Amino acid sequence: MDFCDSPQEAAFRAELRDWLAANAKKHAVTGDDYWRKAGEWHRALYGAGFFGVTWPKEYGGRDLPPVYDVILDEELALAGAPARPSLGYLVHGLGRHGGRELARRFLPGMIDGTQRWCQGFSEPGAGSDLASLTTTAVRDGDEYVVHGHKIWTSYSDVADWCLLLARTDPDAPRHRGISAFIVSMHQPGIEQRPLKMINGVTTEFGQVLFDGARVPADQMVGAPGEGWALAMTVVGHEREPSTLGFAARYGKLVRQMAAQTTGRVPEDLAWAAVQAEMLRLHVRRRLSEQLDGVVHGSDGSLDKLLMTWVEQSVGHAALAVGGVRDPELLSAYLYSRAQSVMGGTSQIQKNIVAARILGLGA
Repeated sequence: MDFCDSPQEAAFRAELRDWLAANAKKHAVTGDDYWRKAGEWHRALYGAGFFGVTWPKEYGGRDLPPVYDVILDEELALAGAPARPSLGYLVHGLGRHGGRELARRFLPGMIDGTQRWCQGFSEPGAGSDLASLTTTAVRDGDEYVVHGHKIWTSYSDVADWCLLLARTDPDAPRHRGISAFIVSMHQPGIEQRPLKMINGVTTEFGQVLFDGARVPADQMVGAPGEGWALAMTVVGHEREPSTLGFAARYGKLVRQMAAQTTGRVPEDLAWAAVQAEMLRLHVRRRLSEQLDGVVHGSDGSLDKLLMTWVEQSVGHAALAVGGVRDPELLSAYLYSRAQSVMGGTSQIQKNIVAARILGLGA
């Protein structure tokens, strides 16, 4: 199997590498500065032609094959640049379920970075069991009125828009009474509460309280009760390593730790190297399948489990190599603990694999 670049891909990689050499160091890579200024990085990438490259030209993308996103992620990691802003799952969700009018209205600003977005799915009592959400949206004339509490909402404090799930039919079966909305974050009735994480970052996640916020009825995504289908599209794309670009960063961190290790290589670091290489090859297999038109569906849960195992293996290696003395490595370990919870817990992913892939009974 040939994983080498085609001439066109090689030219794209060289152009990107030159641009990163001149621009990557101007932007923070980690910490509050990264999260606070992620929009600047997004717009810089887009302005140079390196963001949204695989998305439709109609909305500001370049319609390139998915291999170009993998090249982008690899080169960003090699250059020590900030990660590519993670918006693909929102683009896919809105593009597939929102219809042409909403897509034309909202996707261009989402893709070019002039409008910031957050995702209002999880709640304090509805994380992995998302169907138990209690946020409500009640019809009032040409609008819906929203009440509820969302949590772990990335970019909530800087977002212009929120892709929100809310219950519109309390009498329907819980998966069928949920609808999706595009809610303006700049209005009364919305309160922001930042969350400080264990690694010290305070600007990545927030809580959002909706107390009478309003959303026009024509900003419902799809029909009433179709929010669950959108949610499954979103999390399906969120769980695929070939669209997230983590593999290159795990490998780079492993190589950095190996370079600073003298004497016997810690067992945790050796295992992390094996795991990172496994994920790198798995991403390429998934990419090959995508290029052949294969839709993965529930296989995204396998991908999510693999990402979890690899990130936490790399995190354990970081602790073994740096202990608590190296702030960067300690932060990598602390952040890795969240991977088995965010984006759907590992237990939920195993249940999905058991029921939908292996065909096991409940």
